[in-house]
Parts: sequence; C-alpha cells; structure tokens
Amino acid sequence: MAAKRCLASAATATAMLLILAACGSGWVPPQRNEVSFLRGPYNAAFFWRHPDPFRWQAAIHYAHAVQHDRLQLTPLARHAEVDTRTDADYLAALERPPLTDPHMMLYGPHVGQAIWKLYLAIDWTHQLHEQTYDILMSERVPWQEKARWTERTVRNYLARQPGIARSPAPLDVTMRRAGVMMKPYFTLFRNRYPASNDFFYVAHWWHPVIYEAVMIAGNDAEQDESVLATHALTEQVLAERPQRMLLSRENMPRYARLSPAAANVFDNLHMLHGIAYDVLAYEGWSIEEKRREIERVVAAMAEQPGDEQLARRFDLPYPGMDPRRYADWMRPAEGAMTRMMLEMLEEMWPMMSPDGAATPPAEVVEQAKKKLAPGLQPGEIDGSLMDALKELVPGMRMAPESMQPGATPRRMIDAMLAGWQRRHGDTREVEPFPMDEDPALPAVGHARAPR
Repeated sequence: MAAKRCLASAATATAMLLILAACGSGWVPPQRNEVSFLRGPYNAAFFWRHPDPFRWQAAIHYAHAVQHDRLQLTPLARHAEVDTRTDADYLAALERPPLTDPHMMLYGPHVGQAIWKLYLAIDWTHQLHEQTYDILMSERVPWQEKARWTERTVRNYLARQPGIARSPAPLDVTMRRAGVMMKPYFTLFRNRYPASNDFFYVAHWWHPVIYEAVMIAGNDAEQDESVLATHALTEQVLAERPQRMLLSRENMPRYARLSPAAANVFDNLHMLHGIAYDVLAYEGWSIEEKRREIERVVAAMAEQPGDEQLARRFDLPYPGMDPRRYADWMRPAEGAMTRMMLEMLEEMWPMMSPDGAATPPAEVVEQAKKKLAPGLQPGEIDGSLMDALKELVPGMRMAPESMQPGATPRRMIDAMLAGWQRRHGDTREVEPFPMDEDPALPAVGHARAPR
C-alpha cells in the first residue's frame, strides 16, 4: 500500500512538472544529463603527483561556486562589507583546501537551482581542466603522446555536451558574440567587488602557469621542481594581484600551441565566470530574467560551426615567458583583455555616437579604461559601463529593446564581428608546439620559446 502511495505521489509530481513547463512559466526541469570524464592511463595523475596544487585548484572552484549565491543573495548596498568577508573566506579556503574538486551546486545551490545550465557548463569545463592536467602530468603517457591524448579528451569534451561545451574559438570572437558590453550589468562585479574579483584574476593566472610549468619541464623529476616553484609564487601573486584577466595566449603560450582549442575553451570559461557574476550583481532584474540572459551568453560562447577552424588564430605576445616568475607585464590592467574590450567599444561606437563619429572621443575611452579596471578609480562614474557612458554622453544612441534580459544585440554583434575580421582576419595561425623530445628544465628566467 505504501509503495502504491509513493508511485502515485511520484506520478503527481511528474505531472505537475510537465504542466509548469507547458504553461509557459519559464521554469525548466533540471535535466542535467551529466556525463563523466574519459578513462585513460593518466586518470588522477594530477591528484597523486601534485596533491598541494590539486587541492589549491579545488579551493578555487569552491570560491567560484560560493560567489554565485553570495552575489544573488546580497543587496548591492552591502557590497563592500560582503566583498571583504568573501575574500577572507577564499583565503581561508586556500589554507585548508578541499580534498576533492567540488561541483558548483555543492556551494552555490540557490543559483544552481535557477540557472542550472550555467553550472553544467562550468562543471563540464572544470572536468576538462582536470583531464588535461592529468594527461600532461602523467608519467604513463610518453611526452611524444601528450598531444594525441589531449586531442582525444578535447574532442570528447566538445562532442558530449553540445551547447554546453565552451567554444574552441578565441575569446576575441566569442566575447563579440556574447554582446554584453552595453548591457546594464557589465563591469558591476569588478567595480563593486574588487577583492573577490581580483582573487579570481589570481586563479586565472594560476591555471595557465601550472600547465606551462610542465611544458618547460617535461615528464621526469624536473616537472616536480617546476610545478612546485610555480605554485610557490601564489603567495606573491595574492599579495600583488593582477588587475586584469590574463589570457591563455599570454600565460601559457607553449600549451596554447600544443592545444589551442583547450586554451581557448579555458579563456571562454573564465570570461563566462565574470559575465555571470556581473549579471548576478545587478539588481534590476529578477532571477528569471537573469536566467534568460545568462543562458543567452552560455549559448553565444558555446561551440558553433566553424569555431574549430579559428582555434589557432591568435597572437602570442610573450612566447618565451617563464611561469616561475611573476613578470611585471602580468600585473597591470593593460593587456590583451583590455585591448580586446576597447576594440569592441570602437567597433560599436558609430551606432552609438550622437554625432555619427567613427571613433569614440578620448574621454569615453578613458572612462572605459577606468570601468575595465577593478574597483572605482578617481574620476570613474559609478554604475555599469553603460551607465557611465550614458552620463558622459547624454545623447548617446541606444537600442533599448536589445538591452533587455535574454535579448541579443544583433546589430552591435555583427559590427564587432566585422571589426574582428578587419583587424585580425589575416592573423597567422600559431605553429604547433614541438613535442619530439622531453625538454630540459632551464634556469629560472632563461626559458625560451622553441622554434
């Protein structure tokens, strides 16, 4: 009898879920359809060979999960207090990191129940991080076989979760496709929560340099020396945090040549984190409206036809960088990320300018640079980038309908993609990285880019 009542209750619950979905409530049943990583001789190599860095990565992912709920549930008026407390929580997590890599839902359940596609995209890409680290660090995978095994896991990543896997195209393309710069939330997280934001800039420095520490050392015991020396820099980097999101092409140029698709996927994930945090920090939309906007961005930055053909189309500004050094160029707000954003502003400006000017005036560019830096700078107008530019240029032309949650600013996106084609369409593909022999670890500061 009890079993019959349970079956009846389950049937009723299922029917209610279907009715809610069919009635246009906007609620979507959380059919996550999760898949796991591939098996191979390398599985868990990161965990066993470099346990301290592995657990540091787990603490980073704990922080990413916590940040979602903290932003959504915190009134913006309390941003300074909550930012200070959150950063302290993250630093404490680094002191006693988790033993295993957590899923987003474990520490961010509120947002996860409402915007589960975001978490699926993050968790699936975190698995790719772990798998590609495993391959690179495994002594059971010969150095000459690293590229083949990496290609296998990247292809599985892209094929198993269409629409969820991040794009293998460079961020220059996918950021333009996302069309977020003139949305009412853009820059809110970095401006209102600078300590938390800069913690993630450290995390996005750390992920690539750990790959690069292996690339200059190879499979043998030199790898242990290189990874530990690179990981030991985290104390210095936390004390003087980067002021921009460092890109894979800057911070792991050798690995970006070995697997440009993976390098671009990781940039696209890191940027998705920042966009989602901006949306969640914005108080002008309901959680349902935020879901529509974030799912739009998730789709825009997912793999699309032709993306793999663009995977190698990027420059390498620091091809001989040494991951064991915290170089001066890693620290300021100026760099590849800021350059990309300013290019996009210039490409949109003819549609926004009240007088039809082809390029934004100096005061607009200067204000944009301030908004793109963490915190509030002297002379910076409060609010999002859109708020600041509207105040600075009162007659600025906008398309209000495209600023709505979930709406795609098609004309702006088309203008930016055309701009990328003009600027970078003839960029030469980066050459594959030579993996014919295990490298000898150079002295610190003497790492060089191979031909």
